[in-house]
Amino acid sequence: MYNSSSLFDNSAKGKVFAGMSSLDSDASSVTVAASNKILVPGSQGDGSVSLTDQLENPETVREDSQGLHNVDDPTLEDDKKLKDEEKFVEPTAGYNEIGNEKDSASSTLVGDDGGAQAEAASVLIHGTKSIEEVEARPRTIPPPGTGQRIYKIDPLLNSYREHLDYRYGQYKRIRDAIDKCEGGLEAFSRGYEKFGFTRSATGIMYREWAPGAKSAALIGDFNNWNPNADIMTRNQFGVWEIFLPNNADGSPPIPHGSRVKIRMDTPSGIKDSIPAWIKFSVQAPGEIPFDGIYYDPPEEEKYVFKHSRPKKPESLRVYESHVGMSSTIMAIQEHSYYASFGYHVTNFFAPSSRCGTPDDLKSLIDRAHELGLLVLMDIVHSHASNNVLDGLNMFDGTDSHYFHSGSRGYHWMWDSRLFNYGSWEVLRFLLSNARWWLEEYKFDGFRFDGVTSMMYTHHGLQVAFTGNYNEYFGFATDVDAVVYLMLVNDVIHGLYPDAVSIGEDVSGMPTFCIPVQDGGVGFDYRLHMAVADKWIELLKKRDEDWRMGDIIHTLTNRRWLEKCISYAESHDQALVGDKTIAFWLMDKDMYDFMALDRPSTPLVDRGIALHKMIRLITMGLGGEGYLNFMGNEFGHPEWIDFPRVDQRLPSGKLISGNNFSYDKCRRRFDLGDAEYLRYRGMQEFDRAMQHLEEAYGFMTSEHQYVSRKDEADRAIVFERGNLVFVFNFHWRNSYSDYRVGCLKPGKYTIALDSDDPLFGGFSRLDHSAEFFTSDGWYDDRPNSFLVYAPSRTAVVYALADKEPKSVNR
Repeated sequence: MYNSSSLFDNSAKGKVFAGMSSLDSDASSVTVAASNKILVPGSQGDGSVSLTDQLENPETVREDSQGLHNVDDPTLEDDKKLKDEEKFVEPTAGYNEIGNEKDSASSTLVGDDGGAQAEAASVLIHGTKSIEEVEARPRTIPPPGTGQRIYKIDPLLNSYREHLDYRYGQYKRIRDAIDKCEGGLEAFSRGYEKFGFTRSATGIMYREWAPGAKSAALIGDFNNWNPNADIMTRNQFGVWEIFLPNNADGSPPIPHGSRVKIRMDTPSGIKDSIPAWIKFSVQAPGEIPFDGIYYDPPEEEKYVFKHSRPKKPESLRVYESHVGMSSTIMAIQEHSYYASFGYHVTNFFAPSSRCGTPDDLKSLIDRAHELGLLVLMDIVHSHASNNVLDGLNMFDGTDSHYFHSGSRGYHWMWDSRLFNYGSWEVLRFLLSNARWWLEEYKFDGFRFDGVTSMMYTHHGLQVAFTGNYNEYFGFATDVDAVVYLMLVNDVIHGLYPDAVSIGEDVSGMPTFCIPVQDGGVGFDYRLHMAVADKWIELLKKRDEDWRMGDIIHTLTNRRWLEKCISYAESHDQALVGDKTIAFWLMDKDMYDFMALDRPSTPLVDRGIALHKMIRLITMGLGGEGYLNFMGNEFGHPEWIDFPRVDQRLPSGKLISGNNFSYDKCRRRFDLGDAEYLRYRGMQEFDRAMQHLEEAYGFMTSEHQYVSRKDEADRAIVFERGNLVFVFNFHWRNSYSDYRVGCLKPGKYTIALDSDDPLFGGFSRLDHSAEFFTSDGWYDDRPNSFLVYAPSRTAVVYALADKEPKSVNR
C-alpha cells in the first residue's frame, strides 16, 4: 500500500500497500530540473444540514449544489420519489458470529468475486500508443441493485430490515439525485475537472467552494501576492471563480512551480488558504506554513506511464511499507505535521512533497507495475487535520464548511476534524479524491483508514463491540457516513473493476464486505484487527497460560462471505508506546545474541520459534488475505518514532517530543539480508510462507476445517485446501507418532517446516519422509496419518500430486 504503505507508507495517511518499495528517481529532490522551476519556495451545536434533510427538502439541494454540470439548473421539487416518508425505528436485539463448532471452524470463507491470479508480467507498451490509450475505455458506474441479497446471506439481518432498508433507500435517493443534478456518479466524481485549477487552451480557471467567505482573491507569485489584482466572483451556490487568460505570448498566466493561495474575507477575519483542491504543496526550508504550488509541468517533463496495471490477484498478500521509514520520504496525502504519520491530512489531492514531486510518485507506481505489484494507498477520509493555516479546517472562516460544527465535528482523541458526509459538496470532494488517485496516479486500490470512526457517532471510542446487532443498527450509526462508503465503493469498483478496497473496521459491522448492489457497504476486504491485538495480549502472558481455543476463536471469528485480511502485527504494534512482536519475545537479547557466531539464549530461541509460528497460523487460518508491516518479516528489533517536537493537547496534557530526531524513523533492512545474523532465517521463513501460498492458494480455498485444538498437548491441527497444518505450541514436549486427522486419503509430504535450519530451526524433521493415511475416523475426520511434532514447531503437510511441492529449499 502506498501509505505510502502497501507499497509505501501508512500515511495518506500516506500508505502504500503493495508488495515492496522501490524508488528509482531522486525522490528527495523537489525541483524539476528540465525547466529549472523551483518547487520549494524560499529559494527566491451542530448547524450542519444532512444530505438526508436536503433530499427531503429539494430547495436545499438546489442551494447547496454548485451547479457546475452541463445541464440546466435542476429542480427536485416535482420529483416526489425523493420524498422520504420512512421513519427510523431502533431495531431489536440479535447476534451472529461465524459458525464455529466445538472443535472445528468449517465454513465457506471466500466471496463471490475471485480474480485472476496475478501475473508478474506487466506489459511494456511499445510503438505509438501510450498506456493511457491502451487502458482507455468508457467509464461507467452500474445503477443500484435491489439491496436485498444481504437477508439471504445473513437471515438474522431480517430483524433489522427497517434500518437496513432505510440505509439502502438513502443510498438510492442520493444516487438518483446525483443522476438528476450532476449527470451521474461518474461525472460527479470528476470534481477535479471543475474545481481547483483547470487549464484550457486559452488560460486557467480557478474555482473554490467557500460559501462562508465574503470576498475572495487569487494571490501568488504570479501577481506579486497582490490581493487586488485578481478578484474572484461568487455564484449562488457559494462557488468562487476567476479565469486568467494566457499571456500575450501564449504562455500560461501562472508559471509551473509557483506559489499560490486564496485570500478570503471570512467571518473569522482575513485568511490566506491553500486551495482545497491543490495538487501539490510544499514547506519552504526554515518556514512553518506550507504553500500551495501550481503544478503543471511542460509536456516533455510529465511522466508518461509505460506499464499496464497488473491483474487483480486471487489472494492478497500485502507488504505494508512506510516511505518515511524505508527511505528519506514519507506518506502520500500531504500532511503538515510529520509526527502524525500522515493521518492528519491537510491537502487531500497532493502527494507529500517530502516524497518528491507528483511525477516522482507516478514513476514509483509505474515501476511497481513493471514488477507485477499492485500499489494500494492508505487513504484517509475518516477525518482531517485541524490545521487552520494549511488545511481544510475553517477554510472559509466557518466551523461547518467541510465538517460538522460543534462537538460532532471534532474527534477528541485524534484532535482532528470530522467530515459532514451528508453534505453534497463534501461528497463531491471525497468521491473525486478517491477517483483522482486511481486515475492520475494509477493506484490499484485503497486501504480506508479509520472506517469504524466514520460509521458511528461515538467513533468506536470507549465502546466494546460484542457482536450484538443492536450495536451496528441503532441511533449510534452514522447513516450518512455508511452511505458515503457505499458510494465510494461504487466509484472504485464501477470505474476500475479490478481495484481493491480494504476497510479498517474493528467493530465487525455486518454486510461490510458484501457488494453494494446486494445491500452491503461494498468493501472487498476487512482488516482482521482483532488478531494482532490477541497476539499482544498473549505475549504478555506465560506460555502455560496460552489457550489454543482462544487462538482459534480469534482467527476464525469472521463473517461468512465477507473476506478478511489478517496480520500478526502492523504499524500500530510498532509505534512508540507498544513493542513489535519480536521485541515482546526477545527484548534486549536481540541486541547482543542475534549473531550466528555466538551462542544463542533461551529467550532468543523461544522468540524466533514463536515468531514463525505466530505468522504462519495467522496467515493459514486468519482470512483470505495476509498483511505484513515492513521489517516484521525478519523481526525488526526497534519501534517506530517520527521526528517530532513537544505537543500540548487541548486538554492541557503535554506529549514529549524527541527533539525532531530521525533515529527511530527507519527500518534496518540490512539486518534481514545479513547472512551472519539470525534475522536472516526469520526472513527466509517469511519468503517460504509466501511461496507456499503461491503454490497452493490455501488462503482462498473454500475448504477450512479445524480438527484439533488440544489444551493439554498445546496442539492445533487444521486443514486449508489440500494442506494440513500441525502446530505444537508446547514449550517442552515433543510428540512422536502423533496422529492427525485429514479429509483426503493418500500420501502427504512436508511442504513447510519451521524447524528447518534455513529458518533458524534445529532440523528435527526428515524432509524426505512420506506420510500415508489410514482409514478410520479420527478427530471427526475420515482419514489420519502419524507425524513427529517437535516442541514449538509448525509443519505443513501437502497431499502429494505427481510431484511433491516443498518450499523449504
